[in-house]
Amino acid sequence: MIRGVFLDRDGTLIEEKNYLHRPEDVEFYPGAFAALRRLQQAGFLLIIVTNQSGVGRGYFTLQDVDLVHQRMIADCSREGVTLTQFYIAPEAPDQPSRVRKPSPQFLLDARDQFKVDLASSFMIGDKLIDLECGWNAGVHKSILVRTGYGREVERSAGEKLRDAFVAEGLSQAADYILG
Repeated sequence: MIRGVFLDRDGTLIEEKNYLHRPEDVEFYPGAFAALRRLQQAGFLLIIVTNQSGVGRGYFTLQDVDLVHQRMIADCSREGVTLTQFYIAPEAPDQPSRVRKPSPQFLLDARDQFKVDLASSFMIGDKLIDLECGWNAGVHKSILVRTGYGREVERSAGEKLRDAFVAEGLSQAADYILG
């Protein structure tokens, strides 16, 4: 059985920057590498699922996104962490998309591509659409982190979070998954 941890990118794994598109602006949250390493050592695939509406809005290109991801891969590699796959939805919110979160399509794609058992997997993010993506795919648990927009979401989402676990950050999310 292959299990995955699906991770939102901005505000979850790396610092939220308004429409991040420059590799030199990538900053992983403190403790992120250690948390990812623990999950990886426990046998989880680490899969990034990200909406990058800045592409659809014309703020930057898919090549810019790729350069940011190359930087993330290099930083993780230096820390002994392998990011299995990046799934990117480049459409703006008002553009048609079958993959943009909260659509579960990328998780379903990972199920098919990597044979991931979604019912034994987790989705981690800082927005309600991240959690909904996980719920829509049937993951074991969606986890809201209080980084990025997470604190604001926790205050405003109320009853919508009843099926989520709320963690301070990625380290506590990893504790929950591995506990």
